[in-house]
This record gives sequence, structure tokens and C-alpha cells, in this order.
Amino acid sequence: MHTVLVTGANRGIGLEFVRQYAEEGWRVHACARDPKAAKELAAIKGDVTMHRLEVADDRQIAHLVKELKGDAIDILVNNAGVGGSDGSTDPDDWLRVFHINSIAPVRVAEALLPNLEMGSAKIVLSLTSRMGSIADNGSGGSYAYRSSKAALNAAMKSLAIDWKRRGVIVVVAHPGWVKTDMGGPSAQISPQRSVAGLRQKLSALKPADSGSFFNYDGSTLPW
Repeated sequence: MHTVLVTGANRGIGLEFVRQYAEEGWRVHACARDPKAAKELAAIKGDVTMHRLEVADDRQIAHLVKELKGDAIDILVNNAGVGGSDGSTDPDDWLRVFHINSIAPVRVAEALLPNLEMGSAKIVLSLTSRMGSIADNGSGGSYAYRSSKAALNAAMKSLAIDWKRRGVIVVVAHPGWVKTDMGGPSAQISPQRSVAGLRQKLSALKPADSGSFFNYDGSTLPW
């Protein structure tokens, strides 16, 4: 049986990852800040185990590691993230966004490396954004969010290089402009379409793809 772990699994894209993988018979570890309040997540049928995880809390990461000791993980989906205040340069807000969007995904991946090495697929997917692309920035603004995703991209690129010898594939992907709480009602695609596209790409990944940045439809994006 294949196993996937999803952070930020209580809503939106994370919830849809859990739903689709569970429907296909995968074992799913679904992480959320408050599992007791995650009613939609709890309603998903299948082999789904919920875990409490605030990704910016090292103590909760350590507790998750203890819960998963000896369990193989094929795919880690670093989905948890925040948007930040558009246009704000408040340093406290900026650091909060960086901690959650840039630092936490690396910390979670590092903590779960032993589990990933036991898996068969050995994939780390971190959801980023086209807004983190320096080459694709034509509208400005969103200083904290853009820079946090650019930093995430850089960190995951380095992780891909460092973990190549371990056989772990590390990629970042833009899920599209998705109709979620963050994306809003004017967004272009549904969570179902986004996740289906991302899963299709994940299923076809090869070691040579490690360190890549792609769109939910599989196309390559500029850094």
C-alpha cells in the first residue's frame, strides 16, 4: 500500500489531496492545526489518519515524527501556507509568512526524511506559486508572499541537490489559481482539477525531474 502525508489537510487543496488519494486506496496521513474542527476531513472515507500539526511549531513536528516512527511515506505534500497582507511590509507579518511558507516545509521534510527513505516513490512536493517566480513577476506587490515562495523555491532546489544521493525526488509546483478560501470565488479552476493534474504529474516523476518547478498541468515554469 502506498502512503502519502499532506499538511494543511483540513480544507482547499490539501483536503482534495486527501480525498483523491483515499479514494484510490492510499494510506493517508492528514495533518491539520485542529483536527477536531476538521469536519470535512473527518468525513472522508478510507485509510485516513488525522494528526495535529502546526507546521511552524517544532515541538509538534517532533511529536508527529514519534507518531510515524517506522512508517514509510511515499509522497510528502507540503501544502500548508498563508497569504500574508497584500502590499504590507510590516516586519512581523513578513517573518510570520516566511516561517510558515519558507522555513516550515523544509523543517517538515527534514524531519520526515527517514520515513521518505523507507518509501518506494520518495517524493517531496511543496506547493508554491507563480507569484514566487522572479521571471514571471509583471504586477508587483505581495512582498511577503512573493518573497516567501521564492525562498521556498530556492530552498527546495537545494534540497533536491542534497538529497539526490538518497534517491529522494524534490519538486515545487504551482497549483493554479484555485477556488479556495485563499484563491477566492473568482479563481479559474476547482481544487479537483488542480489536484488531479498535480497527481498525474507526480505519478510520472523520474529522478531527473528532481529540482523542477512546474504548473498543475505539468508544464514547466520559469524561476
